Amino acid sequence: MYEGAATHEWVAKAKQNVKWLIILGIAQVVLGMIAIASPLMTGIVVSIFVGACLLACGVGRVIEAFKAGSWGAGLLGTAVGALTIIAGLLMLFRPGVGLVTLTLILAFYFLIEGISTAVVAWKMRPNDGWGWVMFQGVVSILLGFMIWRQWPLSGSWALGTIIGIHILLNGWTMIMLGMALKRGGGAVREAVTGEG
Repeated sequence: MYEGAATHEWVAKAKQNVKWLIILGIAQVVLGMIAIASPLMTGIVVSIFVGACLLACGVGRVIEAFKAGSWGAGLLGTAVGALTIIAGLLMLFRPGVGLVTLTLILAFYFLIEGISTAVVAWKMRPNDGWGWVMFQGVVSILLGFMIWRQWPLSGSWALGTIIGIHILLNGWTMIMLGMALKRGGGAVREAVTGEG
């Protein structure tokens, strides 16, 4: 009941701001296309952002370690915080190295996610839709293998391209949702809540 009420409230607020939803969607589509057109620059920006996050987390960890009650816990926390700071600084000042590392992590992520998805699909057989789940798993495995086989060269395109595609699809979804809400929104509410 609460979930349906929250969804209705969200749809109502989205209808009030449908113009902004579409404008932000268009902006994301444009940014996604720019990211896809310049995957190396996008990857470097992501690497710098991750480096800044690691640096902030490392500083927080060191501060937390100094507040620890015991010498052992404080020493371990300081060591982990210092390593996190070093990793963050490396990614900030050597984003290319960070990008290569993130790309390798991305390759392993796709391989592991693809294998686990394929296992789930195999267990779903003969239920409807198992083939699509298997397809997704196989594509993820192939993408992970492709990125890994081309590593470290894949660092120049993989992360930026995937992020660009994600931003573009998110923007496209916002545009389509905004247009559906502009037309009436009843179908959107039914699809989101399951009511009909």
